[in-house]
Amino acid sequence: MIKQILGKLPRKPSSKSIPNDTKDGGVAGAETPFINSSQGPNSVGSGLNNSKASSAPAGKASNASSGASRTNNGASAQQSSTINKPNGGRKSAAVASQAGPLSASSAYEALPSFRDVPSSEKQNLFIRKLNMCCVVFDFTDPSKNPSEKDIKRQTLLELVDYISSVSSKFNEIVMQEITKMVTANLFRAFPSSNHDNKLLEAYDPEEEEPMMEPAWPHLQIVYEFLLRFVASSETDAKLAKRYIDHSFVLKLLDLFDSEDQREREYLKTILHRIYGKFMVHRPFIRKAINNIFYRFIFETERHNGIAELLEVLGSIINGFALPLKEEHKLFLLRALIPLHKPKCVSMYHQQLSYCITQFVEKDSKLADTVVRGLLKHWPITNSSKEVMFLSELEEVLEATQTAEFQRCMVPLFRQIGRCLNSSHFQVAERTLFLWNNDHIRNLITQNRKVIVPMIFPALERNTRGHWNQAVQSLTLNVKKVFMDSDPQLVEDCLVKFQEDEAKERERLEKRESAWKRLEDVAAARAVSNEAVLVSRFMSSLAVTTSTTPRAAVGS
Repeated sequence: MIKQILGKLPRKPSSKSIPNDTKDGGVAGAETPFINSSQGPNSVGSGLNNSKASSAPAGKASNASSGASRTNNGASAQQSSTINKPNGGRKSAAVASQAGPLSASSAYEALPSFRDVPSSEKQNLFIRKLNMCCVVFDFTDPSKNPSEKDIKRQTLLELVDYISSVSSKFNEIVMQEITKMVTANLFRAFPSSNHDNKLLEAYDPEEEEPMMEPAWPHLQIVYEFLLRFVASSETDAKLAKRYIDHSFVLKLLDLFDSEDQREREYLKTILHRIYGKFMVHRPFIRKAINNIFYRFIFETERHNGIAELLEVLGSIINGFALPLKEEHKLFLLRALIPLHKPKCVSMYHQQLSYCITQFVEKDSKLADTVVRGLLKHWPITNSSKEVMFLSELEEVLEATQTAEFQRCMVPLFRQIGRCLNSSHFQVAERTLFLWNNDHIRNLITQNRKVIVPMIFPALERNTRGHWNQAVQSLTLNVKKVFMDSDPQLVEDCLVKFQEDEAKERERLEKRESAWKRLEDVAAARAVSNEAVLVSRFMSSLAVTTSTTPRAAVGS
């Protein structure tokens, strides 16, 4: 009776009884059933735990070559052979034999949940899950691998939860696996956009439809994972800088050219966290962003992430120590100010204006440099861009002190005078709004002896003949400000303006008289075909005007 009972109990298999395919990196068919698309991570985990109780020795044998098995079947990248991995999540031999490298038919099975393994095994399971998530699926075809995509998504979510709750420092092996998984998923070449084959003049980023990233369901979680890893207090910067190195940062910066706004938002936050945590990388990050700006300004004028990079820089500039280093001043002069040049400046002007203003607030002596830089790149035919420049100019002048204002006020108010007379009412109106700012109005009032004679003719012409009623009304308000502060100066400017008008009328009358005499002489000599001697500047017009009388005589 006892022998019969003992005969029914499972015997511990010997090493000789282990199949050869398990030793070579395959998985015993009885160890784990194939995962259907309807099964989630929890049900898979419980199944793996049940099988672990009945076949633990076989699991140990399969662990020795599990890394090679997964690599050969295309489910993950290279795997560290020094890590002992717990049993579970293996492919069946029938499926593994058919799998190709990263193909749609690759076997892809969920691993047990972190809740279902003891604490001592969680790190090993974490590494196995990281390796499992190195597989990149094709999202251009929604019908491909739907169950495998869902398994990976659930695994990524588990990784995010784990990295947020971990209570011990990440070691070097874990960091290596983390960066490997992030690199496999995030760093990629973007498909060529529709505008790549167009002429630069025809490219308008505001008109182009942005291409949304089809793999975002996975990418979003990977970005969240990377963000939490960088921000985690368990991430030792001295150790992590070996893996989040210059090459990693450069590849991360390349991703800013993504057309997907969601991706750029994550990149912006992650880059800012890296800049804050890895102090050793700070000069390199600034230089790399510099190079992106140079290429954008002077070569391509095409980049999707300038606004986000400027947003990161705005925070960086805000933290610059005083006095400012020469490196930072050169960055302002060589990169930020020339960023006003591209046609698509409207895409990032708000962030650019913030960065410029931060510099002036840090060091008011830079105001003269900034104002002259704006004047150098001032638009001539683009009215909407001109309105943006005027808005930025107001922010800069608000942070400008009297001494710096006096250095640049002459060229500045020459340009303001031209803007006052703009036929585009928004340009003229935005210029007149400068007088609504108390600080700017005080600066102008203090230097009215220089400024009023420069802009009074423009104000007077607006009052007399601007087509827009709102512009005329605002101009009268500005004139009233000057009248209240210095009526004698305004009176002198009015007399000077009237004298200049009289001289201009006299000059025009002389010009008309000279042309009339020329036409009369040309008409009198047209009959005899006698040549009329005129200056080279008048010759083209003289020939044109002389053809009419000659034709009349000929007829």
